[in-house]
Amino acid sequence: MSDGPWHCRHRLAVDVAIAAAFVLLDTVLTLTGATWWPDRPGPLAWTLLGAQALACASLAVRRTAPLTVVAVLGAFTLAVSLLVFPAGLLTPRHPGGIWAPFATLPAAYGPLFYRHGRRDRCGRRDRYGQRDRRDRRTAYAVLAALTLVVMRPWEPSLTTMTIGLLRTAVGPLLALYFDARRRLLRALVERAERAERERHLLAERARAEERARLAGEMHDVVTHRVSLMVLQAGALKVTAPDEGTRRAAEELRAAGCQALEELRDLVGILRTAPEGDRTPSVTGFAALVAESVAVGIPTELTEEGDPALASPVVGRTAYRVLREALTNVRKHAPGARVRVSVAYDSTRVRLTVHNTAPTAAPAVALAGTGSGLGIARLRQRIELVHGTLRAGPCTDGGFGVEATLPAFVPTAEAEA
Repeated sequence: MSDGPWHCRHRLAVDVAIAAAFVLLDTVLTLTGATWWPDRPGPLAWTLLGAQALACASLAVRRTAPLTVVAVLGAFTLAVSLLVFPAGLLTPRHPGGIWAPFATLPAAYGPLFYRHGRRDRCGRRDRYGQRDRRDRRTAYAVLAALTLVVMRPWEPSLTTMTIGLLRTAVGPLLALYFDARRRLLRALVERAERAERERHLLAERARAEERARLAGEMHDVVTHRVSLMVLQAGALKVTAPDEGTRRAAEELRAAGCQALEELRDLVGILRTAPEGDRTPSVTGFAALVAESVAVGIPTELTEEGDPALASPVVGRTAYRVLREALTNVRKHAPGARVRVSVAYDSTRVRLTVHNTAPTAAPAVALAGTGSGLGIARLRQRIELVHGTLRAGPCTDGGFGVEATLPAFVPTAEAEA
C-alpha cells in the first residue's frame, strides 16, 4: 500500500523486461552450444529449450515470489543434469559445462533482498523479528539447494564447481550488501527524525521558560508601579479638600485596581503553555465513521499499518481531509456508500475516501450551505506539509478523494 499503482506498474514492467532479456540471452547461448545443447537436437532438446524459456520467464515475479523463481530454475537445471547423467538421454555439445541458465544469477538475488517487501507495505513493526529469521533460514536453504544443483558435485570438476558456486553466490552477496545498506539508511532516517523531534521539544521548552520569565518580570515591574499609583490615589481621596478631587482620585484608584486584575489575567495566560491545535488526529477516524453511520450513511473503515507512524501534524491534516470528504458525501451524495482506506508506513500516510453514486438528488438547502472552497483549502493545507491531494469523479458514478502525506512533519515547520 505504500507504493501507488504507477510504481507497481513500473516495477512489473521492469521485471518483465528483465525476464524477456534473460529468455533471449539463455536461448541464444543455448543454441550456440554454450550450455547443454546437443550437436543433433531432437524433440527432447527442443522441449527442454521451451521449458528453459518458461523457467527464465518466471523472473517476471522475482519480487513477489523470489523462492518460487529459484525453485523453478533449480528444478529445470536438475532435470537437465539428470538427463545428461546418469540417464544419458541428452549429450551436450561441450561436456563438463554449466547446465544452469544465466537467469539463475538474478534469481539468486531475490530471496535475501525482497523478503521484507510485503511486510513493509503492510506496516508491521517487527520487520526483523522471529518470522524474518525463519524466512532468512528458508532462503538460505533454498539457495544452498540451488548451489548444489548448479555445481553438480556428483560429477566432480573443479572448473564446473567453481563457476557454479560463483554463479549462485554473487546474487546473494549483492542482496546482503544492499539489504544491509537499506537497513542502515532506514536507521539513519529514523535517528534524524528523532533528533528533529527532540530539537523541536527543546525549542518548545525554551520558549515556555522564556514566556514564564518575561511574565514574571512584567508582573513584578508593572504591579509595583501600578500599586503605588493605587495607594497614592487612595490617600488623595482621603486627604482631598473638595469633592471633585476626591471623585477623581476614586476613579483613578478604581482604574488602577482594574488594571491590576487585567494584568493578573494576562500574566496567567503568558505563564500557560499554548494549547495548540485541538483538532483530533488519526485516532478520531473511527468517531467520524461512526457519526456517518449514525446519520444513515453506510461507511466502512479499513486501516493498514501502525497509526503511530503518523506525526501529530500529519494526523490532524488527515483528520480534516476525512471530515471534509464525509461532509461532502452527506451534502451531495445521499444514499451513497462510503469506503475509507488508510495505510500507514514509515515514509507516508495514504488516505482514500470513495463513495458510490448517489441514489437520490441532493437537498438544495443542504448542498448550498458550504462555501465551495473546502477541497481547495484542504489542498493548500496538504501542500504545506508537502503532501498531494487528488479529488474527482470516478468511473462508477461516485466520487473519490485520495491524500498522500509524509509520515513525519515537524510541528515547527508546519506552523511556519
